Amino acid sequence: MEVIDRCRILAEFTEEPRFTTRTFLSEPMHAVHAQLREWMERAGMSVAVDPAGNIRGSYPSARPSAPRLLIGSHLDTVPRAGAFDGVLGVVLGIALVERLGGRRLPFALDVIGFSDEEGVRFGVPFIGSRALIGDIDAPLLATIHDAIAEFGLDSDRIAEAQVNGDFLGYLEFHIEQGPVLDSLGLPLGVVESISGQTRASVVFEGTANHSGTTPMSHRRDALAGAAEWISAVESEARTVEGAVATVGRLDLSPGAANVIPGTATCTLDVRHPRDEVRERLFALLLQSAEHIAARRCLRVSSEQRLDEPTVEMDPALVRLLERAVAGSGHPVHRLSSGAGHDAMILARRMPAAMLFLRSPGGISHHPDETVLPEDVSAALDAGLRFLEELERVNG
Repeated sequence: MEVIDRCRILAEFTEEPRFTTRTFLSEPMHAVHAQLREWMERAGMSVAVDPAGNIRGSYPSARPSAPRLLIGSHLDTVPRAGAFDGVLGVVLGIALVERLGGRRLPFALDVIGFSDEEGVRFGVPFIGSRALIGDIDAPLLATIHDAIAEFGLDSDRIAEAQVNGDFLGYLEFHIEQGPVLDSLGLPLGVVESISGQTRASVVFEGTANHSGTTPMSHRRDALAGAAEWISAVESEARTVEGAVATVGRLDLSPGAANVIPGTATCTLDVRHPRDEVRERLFALLLQSAEHIAARRCLRVSSEQRLDEPTVEMDPALVRLLERAVAGSGHPVHRLSSGAGHDAMILARRMPAAMLFLRSPGGISHHPDETVLPEDVSAALDAGLRFLEELERVNG
């Protein structure tokens, strides 16, 4: 199927041979943009790359000064990713425009591929969609300035990435990245909310020393403290229904086999559908780090890197999407997303909706991630019906 084939083509543009790894404005993103530009222009869209590295294909309306509908997702990946997380939503957007066959709607369509959602390169996610709503502050801009320049763009013009004008909303197609739809035997799911998330960097500091000559009783091992805390993160999160907490990265210094680690830097990712529960668990985990550090004569510090509240999808667009799914002959199932998505950022500026496609085996962020051809067909059918529903409402 062409949509799937195109996703696999994009997966070949990578920083790491034999694996798909593509971070914010890394060199392979040039090739991704070139390929998307070819498909977009062939579909009748004009194409531009904004100063944040987002690529945007614009398909005009039959009416001058008509409102616009954004369709998109992200083009970056986690390390050693699958072929569909993010890019599927962009490729499906292009396919929808192609399905129109040149027919104009009472609203314009913009298909956008965001330069960053995962936050791998700089530890801050949603750079692409944040630029679109004008949420790139001075510290973040300073952090990403060199990367933007190296890509051939001008960070001084970052404000030009902001959306202006009248927008009907934002629609994002995405694989579920979880097991719910697969366990129910359903191809599609209508997202009703996206769980809030808090991310932080937690640093344990002890004293680096010789591993062979320092008695166990004299050690101030930063890694041992971090390890105890990581176990506590898992234990505490298990006691809170609906919560997930993850330490996904651990960096050690000096990082030698015969040296006691003097510094251990950990990431912390906490999520829950209810903001007050997430905030309470996050605070508890930081307190736990302080208690462990004090008992082990270590120092600990933390820096919050992200605090995104739970976001409800727009009720009116959700209803239109439900009608579209039902009209395409598939059961309607609502679900919440535990993963963060660009839709939660765009929802600050405009109505937003998401349609999930089943993830076979619930696998994502892994080379075995896949999608079923029949589910892609179902998503295309539902997407076309969604455009028709929107046309009826705005005709």
